[in-house]
Amino acid sequence: MMRSVSWPGILLAVIGMPVVAADWPTFRGLDRTAVAPDTDLLEAWPAAGPPLLWETAGAGRGYASVAIGGERIFTLGDGLSTAADADEYLSCFDRKTGRQLWKTKTGGPWTSGQESWQSSRSTPTVDGEMVYVLTPFGLLVGCRVDDGREVFRIDLAERFGGKKGDSWGYSESVTIDGDRLVCTPGGPQATLVALDKTSGEPIWSCPVPDDPGAGHASIVTATVGGRRVYVTTTAGGAVGVDAETGTLLWTYPIERTTAVIPTPIVRDDLVFFAAGYKRGGALLRQVPGPGGSLTIEEIYPLNPDLANKHGGIVLVGDHLYGDSDDKGIPFCAELMTGKIVWKSRGSGRNSACVAAADGHVYVKFADGTLALVKADPAGYEEVGSFQLPGSGDRPSWAHPVILDGLLYLREGDAILCYDIRPR
Repeated sequence: MMRSVSWPGILLAVIGMPVVAADWPTFRGLDRTAVAPDTDLLEAWPAAGPPLLWETAGAGRGYASVAIGGERIFTLGDGLSTAADADEYLSCFDRKTGRQLWKTKTGGPWTSGQESWQSSRSTPTVDGEMVYVLTPFGLLVGCRVDDGREVFRIDLAERFGGKKGDSWGYSESVTIDGDRLVCTPGGPQATLVALDKTSGEPIWSCPVPDDPGAGHASIVTATVGGRRVYVTTTAGGAVGVDAETGTLLWTYPIERTTAVIPTPIVRDDLVFFAAGYKRGGALLRQVPGPGGSLTIEEIYPLNPDLANKHGGIVLVGDHLYGDSDDKGIPFCAELMTGKIVWKSRGSGRNSACVAAADGHVYVKFADGTLALVKADPAGYEEVGSFQLPGSGDRPSWAHPVILDGLLYLREGDAILCYDIRPR
């Protein structure tokens, strides 16, 4: 007899049933690993790629990925094909058909820097009846899921003295933890803050002395010695903050670089984080001490071979998979040693972002090539690749999403939904 049991947010397989997730509510999924629990997915693709179920327009110009809650999909972009102006909108789409349900203006477009760097980049976070997004200008906006009505708006610079550590605008996806919304204004005054998720009222703020400003990472939660710890990176390096009180527990400073972007990976008491521009990746261990203290043990310092600019890294088993800085050369490395097992150029070119599921890594290159690669330390093996429709005009930087046997891709103004289940 087959049966399934439900845990919060995840449907677990029993006696060989396929595993699926209920939602993908924020950047890199429910646990921010970018590893979907889905099983029984296609192990190879035809030359044209997996079947396209639907394609929709109206996402706008931008690099935000999609968040999925219930029967709705959310993203952020400016210059929507469904809007009469070039402003930025939080948009909502029907999960089954792709039809746009509503759009809410969040502000003007981000036009700083060269054109290919411009536009929105923060993936929304959906939680129950609310959806939240952070604009490049540092405006935190909370809206109703059903109709997009704005509930509150907070300027992180004005309210908390927040600042970015670079000139590229905010990219973080906020974290919802119980009744709290946690995010990173950046700077020494209120580096991290926890707010009431329904009203936006402050609960605590955590100053990190000499913090140079927010990076682009989203907060990951760890549990160490029974204590919940918020882990993230700012432009100054990695930090750990007590989730209950906002007390700064530890820091791991790094030499200042152009930008610190990837979201850290947490496994038990371990923290792996990376930065691009040849900085590298480091592995830390959080160690409980006397009086409730928490210190950091360096397992290995920044290893330049593990540098990653903005495509992110996934942990599958005991190995890390990601792009070599932004070269479009995927790597596999041992988590515990940082040793590179392989590096290989794939069928795509330029920087690559990654997600994983069912023993495979989904590698999305900036030229619009999506490759299915075995998550195998024995070597790089592509078992399928195809070119995304509409790609090529701007970099394909939006990260893939895998949910319930479907693959969701954002390509500029379009969202595409592919069926990756066996027939």
